Amino acid sequence: MMQSRYFLSILSFFLLFSGCHKRPKVEANNEWKKYYEQYGIQGSFVLYDENKNSYTVFNEQQFTMPFIPASTFKICNSLIGLETGVIKDENFIIAWDSVRRNKVWDNDHDLKSAFKNSTVWYYQELARRVGKEKMKYWIDMSEYGNMDTTGGIDRFWLEGSLRVSPLQQVDFLQRLNNEKLPFSKRSIDIVKKIMVEADTLGYILRAKTGWGAQGKKDIGWYIGYIQTKDNVYYFANCVQIDGEELNDNETAIMFDNARKSIAKEILKSMKIM
Repeated sequence: MMQSRYFLSILSFFLLFSGCHKRPKVEANNEWKKYYEQYGIQGSFVLYDENKNSYTVFNEQQFTMPFIPASTFKICNSLIGLETGVIKDENFIIAWDSVRRNKVWDNDHDLKSAFKNSTVWYYQELARRVGKEKMKYWIDMSEYGNMDTTGGIDRFWLEGSLRVSPLQQVDFLQRLNNEKLPFSKRSIDIVKKIMVEADTLGYILRAKTGWGAQGKKDIGWYIGYIQTKDNVYYFANCVQIDGEELNDNETAIMFDNARKSIAKEILKSMKIM
């Protein structure tokens, strides 16, 4: 590992305007490149160790690069739905609109099942019920990504103008876990509950995937945080591939799996999982 002056200068500039006064340690780990090469895709990884106040990064050029959030926005969307009262709790059901999409989505869903299965239509309906003005208000209050909601109330995070960098993903997760976002403790607690992907004797993993198109590239995400007995590790894996390559079903399955697989291989190599 080695510390990058270029990377540190970018990070310091960002943190200066985000209200963080203690400059974290930053290291680049180019050994993680092998995890992306085995899938034949591009990407970057950010890991933040809360106790050490340190970042470890692969492909530092993407650290502050903006990407479409796709379904990772469901974390923020859930918080907004709960805070505005559109969604009462994690058991709140929205009836299926009868449009056939896939076997998993083609049912009534509550918030917890919609989050788990990344049910797009549920969150689109949630956003429509929240409305443009309230949605924009809460995204601004949360300082989520570039805070640009143009592109349609039910499309702005899927194919509109909303963008978020890997650094911003990690920052948002940290503020969520530490209850520094402008939402009630109740809303935050419910979202933390539905984010749980694994609860073991050694750690709790909360996470969310995302997949969207940006220009000619497909962008895949796997973001989250691991809470151990005495520390919290936040991460963001962002992978990219030429959209034309996904015409092949085998390649699409590989890309889908790579989002989680790469992240978990890295986390295991760091002895966090």
